[in-house]
Amino acid sequence: MLHRAGLRASRTLDRLGPRGLCTSIPGTSGTVAVRGVNLFYRANGSAGLPLLCIPGALGTSDTDYGPQLRDLSDAFQVVSFDPRGCGQSRPPARDFPLDFYQQDADDGAALMEALGHSRYAVMGWSDGAIAGVMLAAAHAHAVDRLVIFGGNAYMVADDIAAFEATRDAKNSWSAKTYSARAGVYGEVEVQRMWDRAIDAWAAIYKHGRFERDGDIRDGGDVCMAQARSVRCPTMVLHGAKDPFCLPHHPAWFKANIPGAADVPMHVLPEGKHNIHQRHAEWVNGLVREFAGGVSSST
Repeated sequence: MLHRAGLRASRTLDRLGPRGLCTSIPGTSGTVAVRGVNLFYRANGSAGLPLLCIPGALGTSDTDYGPQLRDLSDAFQVVSFDPRGCGQSRPPARDFPLDFYQQDADDGAALMEALGHSRYAVMGWSDGAIAGVMLAAAHAHAVDRLVIFGGNAYMVADDIAAFEATRDAKNSWSAKTYSARAGVYGEVEVQRMWDRAIDAWAAIYKHGRFERDGDIRDGGDVCMAQARSVRCPTMVLHGAKDPFCLPHHPAWFKANIPGAADVPMHVLPEGKHNIHQRHAEWVNGLVREFAGGVSSST
């Protein structure tokens, strides 16, 4: 499967540059041609349920999912990728059409199909959580279960204000997060990309109105309709001190995703946005318990 047309793979032990996350990520890496772009991916583990990890905004497999690629590979076939326009999946440059979340979702599904995975779990963080919901909705036959954290179901004024407060990336992000992103893109490009991302979220907010709690509200529906159609078992996680994802979003996902009804939501009181990195042992333990490396179809 790894030698089909358009796919290159090799056994690697890679390390980010000095300004990035200095951490070794073992496993297989390569590039696969899907849906008109070349997507870079990493994979580690040869047994258990495949687990697709979708990065957050401007993120890559290296910057976002090192702890999962390293530490969950004994129980899962862990796969992550650089979304189109990010990291090593360039060119093209990252852009933000109104349907960019669905684009990432469909790219992830196409990648897993190209790698020979017909059924798998999905783990999504931040923007990757939104893409994960859309993937589970559009490709229900393939998604066995879903783990999401740090993502928005919709955009309201408070969400846009939270994003705008971080527009100056160098001075508002944590030093570690900024160093990782700047190590991939350079300081000028990472700021340009972040400006475009915030503008894209603002455009979603301005795009329309939606219903929440029985009221019609100003704002944009990000993935509410798709979330309501997700039937696979879904676990919602949240860092109580997350400055990007406000607490009404995980609460909404828990209440409105049918597949989340019988799965406890877990909130880490001291957790911020990147709970799967700063509290990797906690998150990985929950994923192990929830997914168990065994498909629900068996």
